[in-house]
Amino acid sequence: MERLTMALTKGRLEKKIIQIFEQAGFDCSPLKEESRRLVHPLPDYPLDVVLAKAADVITYVERGVCDLGVVGKDTILEQGRSFYEVLDLGFGKCKFALATRKGADLYGGLRDLRIATKYPNVAKNFFDKKGLNVEIIKIDGSVELAPLLGLADAIVDIVETGATLRENGLEVIEYISDISARMIVNVASMKMKKSEVGDLTDRILNVISGKAVG
Repeated sequence: MERLTMALTKGRLEKKIIQIFEQAGFDCSPLKEESRRLVHPLPDYPLDVVLAKAADVITYVERGVCDLGVVGKDTILEQGRSFYEVLDLGFGKCKFALATRKGADLYGGLRDLRIATKYPNVAKNFFDKKGLNVEIIKIDGSVELAPLLGLADAIVDIVETGATLRENGLEVIEYISDISARMIVNVASMKMKKSEVGDLTDRILNVISGKAVG
């Protein structure tokens, strides 16, 4: 088998996929070692693992320097590039939501809405489908501040439990889409390394469907 290269999003997604790899019977010791190595070859399976930021995972897979990647659906929706999305891994679950100050009538005014978000493309696509013109304000920090300070009428953000919203006097008006970790594959790799990609996908699928032993 030809070796594959997979980019993993650092952090929680990385830790979860390592658990899945171990349940599939892979030796993940290189990924657990404290080191400055950037590429981690697995010793018992033809796979090299690269740890990267979420946006870079998509870039590496799209450009073909990595055959596969594991990244959140939020990044996929925001980046919107060319690759195959082959597996919903079923972890890292949350939602994109539209939220505003509790009790506010978001759609009651006559002027265009101001929407603060870390995900301008997701927000724009959402309001485009509604046929509404909005001003998108890109925020890199805590978007919950924007309605509180009067910078924006509402926010589009990722929501897990909603606790942060409630603590800041905000509430969800509408859920936009479900989010979870996804496995993506480079377009050329899907053709040129079809059997290798298929084998790895099957092993992961067996784990997340409960068929794997160990």
